[in-house]
Amino acid sequence: MFEAISKPFGWLMMRLYEFTNNYGIAIILFAIIVRLIMLPFQMKSKRGMMRTQLLQPQMAELQKKYGNNKQKYAEEMQKLYKEAGASPMSGCLWSLIPFPILIALYYAIREPITCMMGVAKEVIAEGSALITDLTANFGYVASGNAAYGEIQLSQFITEHLSPEKMKTYSENLRPLFYNFLGLDLGATPSWQFWTWETFSWNNIGLFLIPVIAAALTYATTAVTKKLNPPMDPSQQASGGMLTFLMPIMTLVFAFMMPAALGLYWAMGSLLSIVQEIVLTKRYKAILAVETAEMDKKRAEREAELEAKRAETERLKAMNATVENESTSKKKKAQREKAEREKAEREWQEAQSGEESYEPSRVGHRKYARGRAYDPDRYTRKEEENEDAPGADESAE
Repeated sequence: MFEAISKPFGWLMMRLYEFTNNYGIAIILFAIIVRLIMLPFQMKSKRGMMRTQLLQPQMAELQKKYGNNKQKYAEEMQKLYKEAGASPMSGCLWSLIPFPILIALYYAIREPITCMMGVAKEVIAEGSALITDLTANFGYVASGNAAYGEIQLSQFITEHLSPEKMKTYSENLRPLFYNFLGLDLGATPSWQFWTWETFSWNNIGLFLIPVIAAALTYATTAVTKKLNPPMDPSQQASGGMLTFLMPIMTLVFAFMMPAALGLYWAMGSLLSIVQEIVLTKRYKAILAVETAEMDKKRAEREAELEAKRAETERLKAMNATVENESTSKKKKAQREKAEREKAEREWQEAQSGEESYEPSRVGHRKYARGRAYDPDRYTRKEEENEDAPGADESAE
């Protein structure tokens, strides 16, 4: 799958190399182009994440209020997100996209002949005219590391064949120089510096590329955490783990892959730092205005509801309430039933000439003493005991 995806990336890398005639600059331009293409989506993601962060105090209030009612809590959270135009998953998808791009670029870099140049695999297959010529006339020996065999073959072809000779094997075959600032970006950095035969600039520079990439990865996470500190303690703990986990992963992988990948990783992290600073500053100002407007609308809505409640209470006190047209049929039926029952009780009381006596009632509370309350319960029990057969004999 990634080999198919890597074709467009390889094509773009080759066009950038032809434009700059420098492999390292092509890698840097590739990182910038990818960042620019992703920028609109990352801007949207960044804005959504910052909106969600601003909702943390209101989310905490909802948790306290509806923590025991999960359904109600979920409904209120959805209302809150909809009102604020935020989404809890807004930053998750776009944060994962750089990894597939990195893997696709890895395939493009490690297969420069078939992926970047577009040469058919049959041209460089074992026993082909090209390989036979290189082996017989120039002593070509395939690399022991099959994963990066095309890089070694590309370098060997560039060193021993002229561009005109290359065209005899494939129209797409062309020279490809991996040098950048005196470094061989096609080589894999070695962290075992004690095994180096010479402490050359190439060895030292290749060793520094993974270290710089890891340091910039750490700086990216640290800057993001500083500019957008999480309010949730659990998020702070997980963020602390990522602060050190990602740089370690970067360091390990950069020592396992060609130096070109480490350069791309370092450049991508540097661009991420710049982007984070600029977007955070921009959206803090924008969201401050939006938050003030939302707070104003919320206050106006609460004031309106409070005024309606006060007016309803006033009308109730005057017995002049008007039925709401939006009241459901079920509530209307319940209200009519209650009114009929009340009217029937009042009519029965008027017919009997006296108010009905309810022992359990206290004021307007109908069952204040309990539904089964009986003030004569103990007196009646004593009378029943006295009337029971054999009561006099037992007393004697």
